[in-house]
Amino acid sequence: MATTRLDVGRIRAARVGIDPVFLGSPFFGCEPLGARLGCGVGIKLETANPVRSFKGRGTELVVGQLVAGGQRDVVCASAGNLGQALAWSGRGRGLEVTVVASRFAPRVKLERIRALGARLELVDGDHELARERAAAIARYDGIRLLEDSLDLETCEGAATIGLELVESGTPFDVVLIALGGGAMATGIGQVMNELAPEVEVICVQPMGAPAMTRSWRERRVVTTESADTIADGVAGRFPIAEVLEDLLVVADDAVLVREESIVAGMRLLMQDAGLIVEPSAALGIAAVLEDRERFAGRQVATVVCGGNVDLDSYYRWVGNK
Repeated sequence: MATTRLDVGRIRAARVGIDPVFLGSPFFGCEPLGARLGCGVGIKLETANPVRSFKGRGTELVVGQLVAGGQRDVVCASAGNLGQALAWSGRGRGLEVTVVASRFAPRVKLERIRALGARLELVDGDHELARERAAAIARYDGIRLLEDSLDLETCEGAATIGLELVESGTPFDVVLIALGGGAMATGIGQVMNELAPEVEVICVQPMGAPAMTRSWRERRVVTTESADTIADGVAGRFPIAEVLEDLLVVADDAVLVREESIVAGMRLLMQDAGLIVEPSAALGIAAVLEDRERFAGRQVATVVCGGNVDLDSYYRWVGNK
């Protein structure tokens, strides 16, 4: 049997190092949404925490290890949510956090990173340029570079979501996971593979940012020249080889969805579940909308992974109705 970098024993142990505010997120059935889509819909809500995304599960592990090792500085590149989480985790432990982000990232995310006390450096480019700049800072200053999805803590922290899904006692046939760098997909996928192998693991990515999905399909790293999607949280262009190798083991499928389906998913989550979410969080619903026959009559779990969205943009996409 093929193996990955992840280990369920470590994932279980990881919960000890994560602030309880990030653990035990709600998992509930949404009957109105299920009736509309023709399947059972269970929502795993990862926005009900101080940084309104799942990223705190991983940054708590990273920061705990850094502080235990006597380190006091860390830098990361972020589309917004990782930077907020790292700033939150570092602030309470006296860690100096630098976040590099695109100046085109959602304003609400950038403002929150600053408010949480991190040093924020902006680049005139996309997330891949931010990754290059963060790596340069780490080399020049001799500090720890946190690389989302490559650093195992980010994957195994996110994997605790999978443990909670399995331990919920609520049966489901398939789990839909937003796919960007791959930390959440590989983490939850690892848990499902080992503890609930009957559950189908489907990763979902926008058509405008398809690099990891194309890589999964071709079983090799495929990069893209650009990323064009409102789902900024998953808009990477350069998949990480080690993460892809893990994803090839744990994912049953990877699908691409249109922008209009993402917007429709956001609208349905607001109308039927009362949730205002960022585009990445609606990818699972978008996947059902685009292939209703595949999911008809099945019990579907979807991870609503982030709620950091600029409201002006949100209402422009979704409308005020």
